[in-house]
Amino acid sequence: MGNLYKDEQDDWITVCLKYLLFIFNFLFWMGGGVVLGVGIWTLVDKGEYLSLLASSTFAVSAYILILAGGLVMVTGFLGCCAVIREQKSCLSTYFSCLLLIFLIELVAGVLAYVYYQALSEELKQHLSKTMTENYAQPGKESITQSVDRLQQDFKCCGSNNSFDWTHSVYIMSPEAERRLVPDSCCKTITPQCGKRDHPSNIYKVEGGCITKLEQFLADHLLIIGAVGIGVACLQLVGAVLTAYFIYLLYKEEEEDFSDV
Repeated sequence: MGNLYKDEQDDWITVCLKYLLFIFNFLFWMGGGVVLGVGIWTLVDKGEYLSLLASSTFAVSAYILILAGGLVMVTGFLGCCAVIREQKSCLSTYFSCLLLIFLIELVAGVLAYVYYQALSEELKQHLSKTMTENYAQPGKESITQSVDRLQQDFKCCGSNNSFDWTHSVYIMSPEAERRLVPDSCCKTITPQCGKRDHPSNIYKVEGGCITKLEQFLADHLLIIGAVGIGVACLQLVGAVLTAYFIYLLYKEEEEDFSDV
């Protein structure tokens, strides 16, 4: 009688855990879509600014999230199928994939956090040099477009202030046609509007473009880190549940074999 009650209790636990895992995998699949979306959003939304950064850590973090998000969606679907069919081999593979994706997303989250700490110093050292030395130079078209968009999107002029442009290779060259700042500094862009650097004509922002870009990237890095680490922790819970479910299936199989 005691063994019968214990068997019924184990069966009840197995059934509950099966449905719990199915619900988890559905949420896991949706989480994968969120991770994938955040990664793509990070690269697409003002992705031109990546050419202004000295290191590729920001882009790498986003690419890792896209990879992890795609794997999560595929793995979540396979996990649902494995749980419904109660296939131990598929569940073991699913468990291994969960641990792998957990590590990938944890790396993305840690990279985002580490880069967040070094972001301010990198921008101070690199952005001013990039803008003054590479703007409107041969072969640097992507940087020129990025700087123009940066100044227009964030309504700023120069890395620290508009006077930074006085040391620019472009402004000191004949191609500038006596401009004091690039035309993208102007509040309303018209041909050669950069010849006037009066506050009524160009953007005068305290802290310049460095402050604006730093805040923008910091916000994105916080989101990348939070999503990566958050979903990674969720996957760790799923891995524990999956491992316990596999244990129960093996235990049931042994009991059925011993009864025979």
